[in-house]
Amino acid sequence: MSLLFLHKPKIMKKLFIVLSLGLAIAACNSSGQEPQSPSVAEAPGKLTKIEWIDSAKNLGRINEGQQIQIAYKFKNVGEHPLVIQSVEPGCGCTVAEYPKQPIAPGAEGTITGAFDSRGRAGLQYKEILVRANTEPSTLHKLSFSVDVNPAKDNFQ
Repeated sequence: MSLLFLHKPKIMKKLFIVLSLGLAIAACNSSGQEPQSPSVAEAPGKLTKIEWIDSAKNLGRINEGQQIQIAYKFKNVGEHPLVIQSVEPGCGCTVAEYPKQPIAPGAEGTITGAFDSRGRAGLQYKEILVRANTEPSTLHKLSFSVDVNPAKDNFQ
């Protein structure tokens, strides 16, 4: 059997559309998300409560080029171990670290961040998203604002 029918433009166009749709559907069905950490997966329904001691900060004024450290303290006020699944800074100028081990009920922990103000003159508002096994929501928003004085050499 010959593949001569593939030389007809209408058939080729329809075949291309069908294959493209199939690939698009397959891409949409794969979420691309990383699997949950074993601690969260092994205890479904074991949600706890988190209390943020300071989830929003005003860091005042700094000079452009400075790097500043930020610490957000929290406490597990629930009855089950608290597992921080992920911490996602809102942009590349901010990095964050978080405890990888479960936080026992009643214990406290800290999420630390660093902000690099190079090229970021003016008022800055940044967010860090935290995912954890908490109720009523598993998503928490940490934020900070800082006013960055422009570097003097920018005015020359």
